[in-house]
Amino acid sequence: MSSVVNVILPIFGLILIGYLCRRGGVLGPNAASELNRFVVWLCLPALLFKATATASWEQLWHPGFVLSYSLGTMIVFALTLLLRRRGTRSLADASIDGLSAAYANTGYIGIPLCLLVLGDAGLEPALIATLLVVFVLFSVAVVCIEVGLQQGANLTQAVRKVLLALAKNPLVASPVLGALWAAAGLPLPPPLLQFLGVLGGATTPCALVSLGLFLAHRQAGSGEGATGLVLIKLLVHPAITAVLAYWVFELPPLWAHSALLLSALPTGTGPYMLAEFYNREASVVSRTILYSTIASVATLSLCIVLIGG
Repeated sequence: MSSVVNVILPIFGLILIGYLCRRGGVLGPNAASELNRFVVWLCLPALLFKATATASWEQLWHPGFVLSYSLGTMIVFALTLLLRRRGTRSLADASIDGLSAAYANTGYIGIPLCLLVLGDAGLEPALIATLLVVFVLFSVAVVCIEVGLQQGANLTQAVRKVLLALAKNPLVASPVLGALWAAAGLPLPPPLLQFLGVLGGATTPCALVSLGLFLAHRQAGSGEGATGLVLIKLLVHPAITAVLAYWVFELPPLWAHSALLLSALPTGTGPYMLAEFYNREASVVSRTILYSTIASVATLSLCIVLIGG
């Protein structure tokens, strides 16, 4: 139990600090947005670039993990989308709901959690999962939303928008550039390596405080349906992924444990930003993020106990 407390307390303690600072007025209403920009444009890219630039292809190429995590994630997305479509939800709104149920917070919580539970080796699966969430899940969701809004009129344009958005995303560009650097066989100069280490080291505290600031914003709307999405995210997603990782693909312990932890993460802020971007009703998404983050204290603790972390 002490190991669980040692891992969970620092992570959710930093989220709580951000929450209290916003509610207490220590940090202003724009703090969440500005700190989020700092993490997305500077800290995380530095961490991801350094990780891929100093890694070998053998370290990153784990097809069993890629299949376990991506299949588990896409099954949850598809099932949720179909369930929501059976009701009164449009394809665009159902796609955002599906994203909310499958979009794990790999960047803000997953990377710090894997590092704390699994050590430095935990960064590799967390990095791969982050890329899968951005490249695969987010891309499919955007295409579905665009098709829903345009009623299938211009799928080619939707795909073009997705590719352009991904190319401009620093969380996508930085590991790709790092991989190209590694492929060239060039070592990172010591000053650059230290610079990236210092900047990337700010990722964990800044990302978690930023998440707390975001959660402190008052949730508008009823948020009806959020509870179901939370249950899918915290229970169904890790259950499906665990079956794939432990029994179907029989991954090595490190990679199987990583797949379980990363799929059990609460919903990230990506679905909310997408709902805001497309001017869709965002109360369900925002409450899903809030409720899943709070409830994940218990579910992640259980996962850590199960894997013996």
